[in-house]
Parts: sequence; C-alpha cells; structure tokens
Amino acid sequence: MVPRKFIPQGVKAFDTMNARSESVGQKTSYRTAWNKLQLALIPCRRFYEPDYETGKAVGWRIGMADGGPLAIAGLWRAWKDSADGSTSLSMTMLTVNADDHPLMKRFHRPGAEKRSVVIIPPTEYEDWLSCKSTDEARSFLQLYPVGAMHAEPLPLPPRSAKPKATRNVDLAQASLLADDGG
Repeated sequence: MVPRKFIPQGVKAFDTMNARSESVGQKTSYRTAWNKLQLALIPCRRFYEPDYETGKAVGWRIGMADGGPLAIAGLWRAWKDSADGSTSLSMTMLTVNADDHPLMKRFHRPGAEKRSVVIIPPTEYEDWLSCKSTDEARSFLQLYPVGAMHAEPLPLPPRSAKPKATRNVDLAQASLLADDGG
C-alpha cells in the first residue's frame, strides 16, 4: 500500500502488503483509503502461505475447490511522484483473524496469530465495490468457507543435476548443427 519510494527517508521501511481488518480504519497507512471506500478486488488463481507443522516452513498454495479464480478484498491508493508527476496505484489485501478456521489456522509461524486474506465470492463483487459506508464494507470481511477451498503443499523444486560435460563446438559448427534438417 505504501511503495518503498514513498516512505520518508529515515523512517524504517514497513510491510503494507496486508491490512488487518480490525484496525484498517485507525492505521495511518490505510485509514484514508478505507474511509474513502477505495475498495478493490485483487484477482488471482491462488495465494500462498507458509505451514510450519513439520517444524520448517513449507509453502502451500490455496485456492478454490473448483480450481476457478478468486478475488481478494483490498484497498487501493494513488500516489503522485513529485519527481516526474506520474501517478501510480498501489494496493493492500485485507485480512481477518483465522484462529478458528479449519484450514487457515494451519498457516504462519507457531505462536503467531493466524490470519487469512478475505476472499470475496463472485456473486458479491459488485456489492463489495459499491459499498456506501465502512460499516457496510466491514460486513464483507469474513473467512471463506473451508469446503469451497482447496490447499496443497507446493511440490519441492527439482534437484539440480550435475552439469553434463559439454562438447567444444565452435559457433559456426553449432549453427550448422542447429540448421541440420532444414
């Protein structure tokens, strides 16, 4: 939500990728966008969270049970660059407490509060984007039903094989070999 280049010099950089729904109206980074109802839908197929159940962080991908796309509730903000006068947009994803959600409570570090992004159902996209008050917007900030979600651990990356010995072929020979067969 706050691009690094807009954080004043001398101020410690801070992460504004997610906004806690409980305090979005009080935090300086989000308050104006929230009060102006600059609501967004952030489209994606999946989102990713770390699971520490094995003692190590294991990435999981989370999406819809039917494999379809989803949209995460967010806020947007415009930033004017004083250097060149250009305007850019930024966003943040809204999160809710997930301590009691059967799936989302599995993610994040042990002992840390469990959080989840807010998924807006397709039938409610227009209603979310056209909220007339922050109270109405807050009514959308719910956990998504676990039965409509699918999660799986990411596959481990393939082991890198030892590099094979390469033949010494000059570029002219290599181009002839590539052109072989027409």
